[in-house]
Amino acid sequence: MTEQDPSAGDDYVPRTLATRFTDSDRDRALERYIGTVLRQQRVERDLTIADVAGLAGLSRGMVSKIENGQVATSLDSLARLTEALGITFSQLFRDYDSPEGGAQLVKAGDGLEVVRRGTRKGHTYHLLAYNRGHQRNFEPFLISMDDESEAFPTFQHEGMQFIHMLTGEIEYRHGKHVYTLEAGDSFTFDARVPHGPERLVTVPLRFLAITVFNDSD
Repeated sequence: MTEQDPSAGDDYVPRTLATRFTDSDRDRALERYIGTVLRQQRVERDLTIADVAGLAGLSRGMVSKIENGQVATSLDSLARLTEALGITFSQLFRDYDSPEGGAQLVKAGDGLEVVRRGTRKGHTYHLLAYNRGHQRNFEPFLISMDDESEAFPTFQHEGMQFIHMLTGEIEYRHGKHVYTLEAGDSFTFDARVPHGPERLVTVPLRFLAITVFNDSD
């Protein structure tokens, strides 16, 4: 499983400028942020520090210090610099103090293979996301089955379950009823009722199975 995590190390590339700063940088976070944005905008426009200083009516030394986050910039100087670069104040501060988030990215084929009741030859489960904490809000699985799958277990657990067929055709039991699911079909049901595959009609077969748990589950 590949996880996009701001603490993941050198391979992590932040998508917003604000996430480049750690808590230890907070004393000068605003100055560093402003300097980083201004420098980035200058470089994108193929301008030198001398060019920007001339357009803004500031010294080259002052522009350099601002870009390096070494000084607290006055509103007047900021107004001159943003005008020289052709950007607005809202564009300048767009990414400041943006939430870092905690998203998980699972690349194709990287889901965590899970051994659970029903896992057997020709029948695999790949967990596509997980919670680090104790609370489980949902569990998404990519399930693959082929003609080597044998007897199928019956499942019964808390939550609502959603199945979306990707390939193949299956007869799926829920309670006393059997439903035929084909590629593109979606199926939602109460997971507290006994359920599970009844017969593989067309293989290989792949489907997403997502269980959503209530807060009290």
